Amino acid sequence: MVSCLSGLQCRTNFTIKNITEYMLPDTKEAFYLHLDGKSPNLIIRPAFEVFSGELATIAGVHAKYDYFHNAEMTRFPKRLHKSLTETHYGLAFSFDTVEAVQQFVSRLGAIVKGA
Repeated sequence: MVSCLSGLQCRTNFTIKNITEYMLPDTKEAFYLHLDGKSPNLIIRPAFEVFSGELATIAGVHAKYDYFHNAEMTRFPKRLHKSLTETHYGLAFSFDTVEAVQQFVSRLGAIVKGA
């Protein structure tokens, strides 16, 4: 996943624990890579929720049902979730293939640029 994102010219800003912040190529739009034991997830801003159905129709892309919460996703908005303090949150997607990741990042970039 990391080499795929590098090949797509997504630049990384930082890694804390299992979260890495990336920027889409030629934009200032941040997204996050969450690596855990099972499968990597890409997390995008909740503002893109209106596009989640479209992004999930890409072959090999699976939208997660609920919001993904993590305190390290500092560019994202916050909301209350299982605690007394607000936590940053976003929309998580998992992938079956490298091609699915490439198509997802390409489509997300087009949405951000207004194409």
